[in-house]
Amino acid sequence: MKFTLGWLKEHLETDADLGTISKTLTALGLEVEEIIDPAERLGAFTVAHVVEAAPHPNADKLKLCKVDIGDGKIVDIVCGAPNARTGMKAVFAAPGTYVPGIDMTLKVTAIRGVTSNGMLCSEREMELSDEHDGIIDLPQEAEVGDRFIDVMGLNDPMIDIAITPNRQDCLGVYGIARDLAAAGLGTLKPLEVHAISETGEPGLEIGLEFDTPETATACPMFAGRLVRGVKNGPSPAWLQQRLRAIGLRPISTLVDITNYVSFAHGRPLHVYDAANVSGKLHARLAKAGESFVALDEATYELSPEDCVIADDTGAIGLGGVMGGLSTGVSETTTDVIIESAFFDPIRIAMTGRRHAIDSDARYRFERGVDPLFVEPGLDLATHLVVDLCGGQPAPKVIAGGAPFTPRHIDFDTRRVGALTGVEVSRDRCAEHLSALGFPASEAGEFTLRVGIPSWRRDVEGIADLVEEVVRLVGYDKLPLTPLLRYEGEGLPGLTQGQKRARKVRRSMAERGLNEAITWSFVAPADANRVQPTDEQVALANPISSDLAIMRPTILLQMLRAAKRNLDRGAEAVQLFEMGTVFRGGSEKPEEQQQLAILRVGATGPRHWRTRQTMVDGYDAKADALAALTAAGLPTDRLLVFPLEETPAHARYHPGRAGRLMLGPKTELARFGEIHPSLAADMGIKAPAAMAEVWLDALPSPRARKGFTKPAFVPNELPQVERDFAFVVAKDVAAADIVRAVKGADKAHISAIDVFDLYAGTGLGEDEKSVALSVKLMPGKQTFTDPEIEAIAAKIVDKVAKATGARLR
Repeated sequence: MKFTLGWLKEHLETDADLGTISKTLTALGLEVEEIIDPAERLGAFTVAHVVEAAPHPNADKLKLCKVDIGDGKIVDIVCGAPNARTGMKAVFAAPGTYVPGIDMTLKVTAIRGVTSNGMLCSEREMELSDEHDGIIDLPQEAEVGDRFIDVMGLNDPMIDIAITPNRQDCLGVYGIARDLAAAGLGTLKPLEVHAISETGEPGLEIGLEFDTPETATACPMFAGRLVRGVKNGPSPAWLQQRLRAIGLRPISTLVDITNYVSFAHGRPLHVYDAANVSGKLHARLAKAGESFVALDEATYELSPEDCVIADDTGAIGLGGVMGGLSTGVSETTTDVIIESAFFDPIRIAMTGRRHAIDSDARYRFERGVDPLFVEPGLDLATHLVVDLCGGQPAPKVIAGGAPFTPRHIDFDTRRVGALTGVEVSRDRCAEHLSALGFPASEAGEFTLRVGIPSWRRDVEGIADLVEEVVRLVGYDKLPLTPLLRYEGEGLPGLTQGQKRARKVRRSMAERGLNEAITWSFVAPADANRVQPTDEQVALANPISSDLAIMRPTILLQMLRAAKRNLDRGAEAVQLFEMGTVFRGGSEKPEEQQQLAILRVGATGPRHWRTRQTMVDGYDAKADALAALTAAGLPTDRLLVFPLEETPAHARYHPGRAGRLMLGPKTELARFGEIHPSLAADMGIKAPAAMAEVWLDALPSPRARKGFTKPAFVPNELPQVERDFAFVVAKDVAAADIVRAVKGADKAHISAIDVFDLYAGTGLGEDEKSVALSVKLMPGKQTFTDPEIEAIAAKIVDKVAKATGARLR
């Protein structure tokens, strides 16, 4: 929710400065996310007088302007604006001024041989609008040297606060002022709704056409008024400034009035060009197959669950979400219908999500607007229309009634202390609640009879009233009380799984990977690339159409994150994330903990001494093995198998991917390069390698018998290294040879390294040579030559039996 300090002070009589207001808002639970003070951004721009604007001597489209900047100083400025002329008042930026619209700090520079000492600015260069056809033409009464923001009334700081879903009453500036006044920061000004001088006949027929009482809740109240003889056009400067300050684009006076009332009072409105409305205006549910063209010029196919506003021709708007193009107002509008209605929040939310429409009206209606403000909101808007556009307002027409039943809660004020630890007297509770608009009267020694105002539909019980009282007392007054620990209760500690996850996370960070936190949802199109439809876990109520499937793998969102970083100039991206993935379909969804690792681009920076290399599947394999090692798994027992080319493995490059197995059935990890088609779909042009580790599949670590480690006894005897080159069939995996070598003599073989692969001259067409280096560690004494030869013979014999190999 955005508003300006000046706008707030229209409703709040206060002398508090911006800093105090900001701290108080946050203390009340209305967290301030951002404050934009134009004085910091535009305070350096001043009013200047163009004394002379002559043609540039060396350029046809440029002008050389002599500009009076105040204090008798006249400077030369080269300007290309077509409207630059002698005698005008313009906005001047001196050398050294930062111009936000062009992201540049000005300096004295020569343009076509003529020195320019600053700049005359357009609205786009100052980020006030997209207008850049010419420089800003200021009123002649503006004083030279004054700050531009002071002359144009732009010196009003903008405050942006976060609104939680239960505080719909603060989606209007008046509601925020009410909270601040209750906190003692000033006095809330009474809201004046002027009586409307109605003339003539209503000239308008309004109705509610619902078949059952259940469907009638879609729109229980619909009010409207016809205003004849209006003149629509650009809204006045003060209104445009209000809207621009909060990021809204002024459109026309009639539309700007509806936006103003919506942000000032949390009351969404809509205006129709009466000339384009045929017959009766009514609210109803959409018909099957019905469609309409909205103000965004898109055509929407309506559902029978949607509440629409219709005339005799059909639907002309989605009630509470967006109006239709056919009845939108324009500069030619002379008769206007102002709509003020109440719509069911749940139905509005479902309609907005169904059609993927985000609007300010939907945002407010789905959180619940004040049902008793339908008529006052209509009168406020009418008053503004008559003041700014003229016209004759007709009597208002109302169908239905406000869906509000007065409610009361008997509030035992002792519950404040019981729930929060802060003791607040009954009288003080009554004072705070009354200040917030909750009428409170005595109902007992400790009890208050509290009425719930129409704008606080979120307050349902005593705990809600306790929260309201404590908000004003101050959350900082809450005592810090540790939880009681019962005798014999164990100290808090981490589970084995939590300890393992912490070690894995730390090991990934030590390898230079950055931890990512991505969405747990993916787009259906992305999910279809890596998972069959019947195994996908679809959301019944997704937050958007692009986040409708629970992620089958973390890698999809990580690839999106990598693409964003690459687009912003990153040469390499290294990410990991530990989280939950989902499979099994919507009927029986299963969750599984996964560690996902992604490397994209170069393995190191460019340097003239070394050749820059790119990541490949072996980098991903090393990361997966490092993660398993950190998890306490003896990785020397793992089996490495190629990854078959199946739909479930479609994210990996065929022939350049593998999996790590603990035995023939338990898969612990997958690794490899990204599939080219998936890389193309994701927009990844650099080489990419990735790995997935299934943390749930890891066996539980064995319980340690003690807390001390055995003493480290180094072996001071020299190791022996022997090389073997085996000729095997081309389909024999190097891992099978390594596994056979390990089994030849587990007591003495300490390390095995594959260092060469050869195929060609001297070997058969279906043969290859795999060379290994084997390190032998002696026991209590150094090896003798016969002992070494015996171990070598066992290695050759074991590999021959396992793979059919022969020594080369």
